Amino acid sequence: MPLPIKRKEYEAALEPMREELVAMARWARVTGQRIVVIFEGRDTAGKGGAIRAVSDKLNPRQCHVVALGKPTEDEQGQWYFQRYVDHLPTKGEIVLFDRSWYNRAGVEKVMGFASDAQVEQFLDQVPTFEKMLVDDGILLFKYWLGTDQERQEERLRERLEDPLKRWKLSPIDLAARDKYDAYTEAREEMLRRTHTAHAPWTLVDFNDQKLGRLTLVRDLLDRLPDMDVDPAEIEFPDLGREPREETYGVIEPIAEYRLD
Repeated sequence: MPLPIKRKEYEAALEPMREELVAMARWARVTGQRIVVIFEGRDTAGKGGAIRAVSDKLNPRQCHVVALGKPTEDEQGQWYFQRYVDHLPTKGEIVLFDRSWYNRAGVEKVMGFASDAQVEQFLDQVPTFEKMLVDDGILLFKYWLGTDQERQEERLRERLEDPLKRWKLSPIDLAARDKYDAYTEAREEMLRRTHTAHAPWTLVDFNDQKLGRLTLVRDLLDRLPDMDVDPAEIEFPDLGREPREETYGVIEPIAEYRLD
């Protein structure tokens, strides 16, 4: 296996793409285009890092990350897609789903949280649901992030041992360790049923997470239409006086952090 890409190489390659992502956001705002990007994949594959690579330099009022938790009792009584519909973008917005309605074809199926009938109904309905989104003008991109089980084990162990990453480790993650093959089978069935001409899947190798992010972001940008929209003209006149220093009357700032 080739050596992982180095941080400096990664940042150098990503920087021009960040400028293109900002251009994408400007284009969406000016044209009113709605964009939805779905991030699915193995536990520990790197969905969070990929989402940050896309969203890091974008206005959070325009680019929204949606990571829904376990359905509430009320949501369990709704049409399955209903709670996701509430988070779809309005004009000029970008929505990044950190897991999505495809939970039903993945973790819910493998871990037994949904019945066979529920999974089958989902797989029957989702192509029609996504066709409705696309026909209404939404640009829909679906990414599945893959990683070998050896890499998955390394990352799970890292989460266990690193106090800054421990929050990422859940009982479901540990329970899924011996279900690697079951997740593969569920993914393949999902792809057979939901990889359509109007909403195709794109699979990205995330054994090297930095390289995976670069691959995903480049693919996303290359699949968008011409985004050449000039920034709005903003006048920035001279201040006309010497800049003032900050002053305080009622309350003083706290003591600065000491580096020694």
